Amino acid sequence: MSSTAHLSNTANLLVEIFVEELPPKALQKLGDAFADTLLETLRASDLAFAASLVTAYATPRRLAARVTEVASAAADQVVAQKLMPVAVGLDASGNPTPALVKKLAALGLDAQAVLPSLRRVADGKTENLFYDNLQRGATLAEGLQKALDAALGSLPIPKVMSYQLADGWRTVHFVRPAHGLVALHGENIVPVSVLGLHAGNTTHGHRFEAAAEPIMIESADAYAATLRDKGAVIASFIERRAEIALQLTEAATQAGMGLYPAKDEALLDEVTALVERPKVLIGRFEPEFLAVPQECLILTMKANQKYFPLLDADGKLTNQFLIVSNLSPADPAAIIGGNERVVRPRLADARFFFEQDQKKTLASRIAGLDKVVYHNRLGSQGERSKRVAAIAVAVAGKLGGEAGAVQEAARLAKADLLTDMVGEFPELQGVMGRYYARRDGLPEAVADAIEDHYKPRFAGDALPRGQVGRIVALADKLETLAGLFGIGQTPTGDKDPFGLRRHALGVIRLLLEGGLDLPLDALLETAEAQFSGAPGFAPASSALSAFIFERLFGLLREQGYTAEEVDAVLSLRPQYLADIPKRLAAVREFSNLPEAQTLAAANKRVGNILKKSEGVALKSPDPALFREPAESALLEALTAITPKADAAFAKGDYAASLQTLAALRAPVDAFFDMVMVNAEDPALRANRLNLLAQLRAAMNQVADLSRLF
Repeated sequence: MSSTAHLSNTANLLVEIFVEELPPKALQKLGDAFADTLLETLRASDLAFAASLVTAYATPRRLAARVTEVASAAADQVVAQKLMPVAVGLDASGNPTPALVKKLAALGLDAQAVLPSLRRVADGKTENLFYDNLQRGATLAEGLQKALDAALGSLPIPKVMSYQLADGWRTVHFVRPAHGLVALHGENIVPVSVLGLHAGNTTHGHRFEAAAEPIMIESADAYAATLRDKGAVIASFIERRAEIALQLTEAATQAGMGLYPAKDEALLDEVTALVERPKVLIGRFEPEFLAVPQECLILTMKANQKYFPLLDADGKLTNQFLIVSNLSPADPAAIIGGNERVVRPRLADARFFFEQDQKKTLASRIAGLDKVVYHNRLGSQGERSKRVAAIAVAVAGKLGGEAGAVQEAARLAKADLLTDMVGEFPELQGVMGRYYARRDGLPEAVADAIEDHYKPRFAGDALPRGQVGRIVALADKLETLAGLFGIGQTPTGDKDPFGLRRHALGVIRLLLEGGLDLPLDALLETAEAQFSGAPGFAPASSALSAFIFERLFGLLREQGYTAEEVDAVLSLRPQYLADIPKRLAAVREFSNLPEAQTLAAANKRVGNILKKSEGVALKSPDPALFREPAESALLEALTAITPKADAAFAKGDYAASLQTLAALRAPVDAFFDMVMVNAEDPALRANRLNLLAQLRAAMNQVADLSRLF
């Protein structure tokens, strides 16, 4: 029977595991993994098909999945089993040999009974015996049991719990204690068991909004609607999330035109995982709390209470916030009042920290950084701040100007680590430093740099808003990279505990986009110089430079450049990263020229020839040693074209530089057609190698053209 034949005997399948409250930050991953593995395993057992679709359901108290078009039993399959060569299995009369009898007996078969059904299949010069064994397809109960075991065994559980079953003897290991199992194929219960539970057709609704009695699910297709109507539960994580987002927007409009809930996708996911039927309510706090920097109030409401602060059209915090409740009473006043009472002490704490912090200047906290350990092999935060300041001043000196502001910003950048506010909310480091710097009367550029020196913190993050901030941010990241590479704390595999890949990308973006036109390797050497004499530190700028270029390669590929284009440019290790986009644009333009492929191939040939001649001292070719007109023609072309290409290169017009080289195609082709480079005469051979070296140098200023095709 084929898989297609089974479609007439299919029904939709529903599986639900009812549990105690699941970890909210992991809920969506748990739900998706459960559903996906269930479908994959059922397909592997030929119980689900290519057309079968899975819908994941996940609430704080359940993981469930609905799979369409699931067969009640898989089709039987004929499996051809190779036995042995005919010459070994049958004697001259065609009777089974003892070897064949023994083989068939091991399979539980009678040789005489199955002999007529054995097939002979030629395989080259050998003819083999095959037995076609009909294997029964798995029943849904068998296949679903296997799928459930696989799904639960592969769940990305953050932390496994152990608990005893009701019999007091057996111990189960799962993310949370499980109390119910539903398995329905259409309207029929599938007899499976997991976690000490046997499948049925009843579940439970909302803990508070539904009746305590079990809810019967009449069929797999009725699951979501039954839970919504009788259980007060929106089973789908995606649907519940969309409902919360809609209610947040509606509540913001109700609170006042032009008000918006603070955007936070992670918080939206978390509250979706905390409620089964959401109800968004509006709360308020006393306006005087708004004297505290809004970042502090927003963070305490979101992190501690899971509230969505309401902002005005300019992004300024108001004294209203949105609560995502798991209850929908007729009169929500008690819920709103309770949440307002809970948030008030949190806001009062934030105000207290802010007021206490302002009793000391940032400058007065600098000495305390000497007591804060940065790394046991790299010293304190105080020592680190001095290194960052030294690097920043050196960078400012190379760029010209603002050295005083740069030094002050770098010296104060870590001072807010010692404030009460940052101690309570580490996420506010830099942010609070800016507030306190402005209060201390420091220049705006310095205050901005204190906040911005952590930027860019992640992919897509903004760069520091001014030159002072960009210099300090660059210095901070260079110090981190140089220091940790110097003591061997480099990333391995997917492990990067110090975020060095992120710091490397920050350096790249600051040099590529931030207007800091400085050579990379010189910057790394400047950073390493600040660790001179540090115990156990060994310069590793070469490895660090390679690490940064690896990150740069990946970043440029993400931006749409081909691997060949990026390889051609980065293989030259250009030191001024801001030039790289222009080089890549020039290479792409050059690649479209009719001469491009020929010149690239010639360049590759030249490179291979010169590679085999390593150790030969190269110098300018001597025209007196030329024997072929093609040699003279190539040198004449180089003499005429190279100055033009060099002039364009010096002006940064890389496209013009490469296009000028297109005129070399004819003399290069003629050279390779007419000239034997590896002549027997050593002087002649060396002179031709010198000519090729000059050609390669002229062609590969912008990029290594040999890597383009």
